[in-house]
Amino acid sequence: MAIDGVKIIDGDLAHDTYEAIMELYDSGANAEMIKKEIPFTKEDYGINSDFYHEIFVTAYALAFWEIGEITDEILNEVKHVIALKAGVKLWTEECNEKEGNKRQRVLDRFLKKISKPNQKIRKRKKYRVVKNLYFEQNDVLTFKLSDDNYCSVICVNITQNKSQTTYDLALTTYKRKEKPTIEVLKNEFLVSHLIESKSTKKEILESQPGVDILWEYHKNNAQPMTQAQKDRTYSDSFIEIFEGRKQNFIFSIPFTLVTHKDMTPMKDRFEVIGKLKVKESFNSWGGIHYLSTFEKIEDYFSNLDEETELFRKVKFPIKLLCEI
Repeated sequence: MAIDGVKIIDGDLAHDTYEAIMELYDSGANAEMIKKEIPFTKEDYGINSDFYHEIFVTAYALAFWEIGEITDEILNEVKHVIALKAGVKLWTEECNEKEGNKRQRVLDRFLKKISKPNQKIRKRKKYRVVKNLYFEQNDVLTFKLSDDNYCSVICVNITQNKSQTTYDLALTTYKRKEKPTIEVLKNEFLVSHLIESKSTKKEILESQPGVDILWEYHKNNAQPMTQAQKDRTYSDSFIEIFEGRKQNFIFSIPFTLVTHKDMTPMKDRFEVIGKLKVKESFNSWGGIHYLSTFEKIEDYFSNLDEETELFRKVKFPIKLLCEI
């Protein structure tokens, strides 16, 4: 699996947990209401449950410490997950010993910080809706990497809520020296994600009309999983889906999110070359990944093939996914 940075808030689950708590808090919810909406419990994340629970617990604890509502229950669970060292072990195995040690230092400092009362409680925030957006929904953006290759993304959604505004980007597979055009991109692919469903095919089709076209395409074009991918997959049925031997999946898009604030210093690095609209049925979230600087965007796209393989993502033709 690919893992994010070693900071407390540095990946999808951490961001989701922290932002969800803060959004409720800013809406006026008290601690009990927040706990009811976001229970402090351990979920089954599969083979790496202890690792993901560490991410969840530490993000949860940071949010509750910032709003002055941390409890002994939360603090004790933080101590418990730190003692398990699931994150340190995984960072060491997936990256190297240096990264594992970095995570340990982050956790040690974090525990010391939240063990003391917060003397500066975060105030509830009031947010204004961003009116002067840099891009529009369905804009196709292109940008150049330092190696002179162009890449391209589709701004599928612009999400505005009380905590932030984000440009929700779907990644295309385009990567060439020539600047892309819409006509060229129509023959490219979108990085996608398959979600296993326990529902019948009829039920899936009712919830996601047209997905049977993707089932047929995937059945004929799926690639076998590598052994490394199988070792990181805890569901045999998902392996069958990934390899095209079963079709009971829901299509989704793993979105890359850039906040309006983060986009400000780098907006001029992107050029709008036209519009492509993902079909409403396929505009479905399959995970999110925040990128806050152009350097991080460049690093991510430079290693997109590796990221796609590690996260067991797939590729579907833009012609099938967009209204063309």
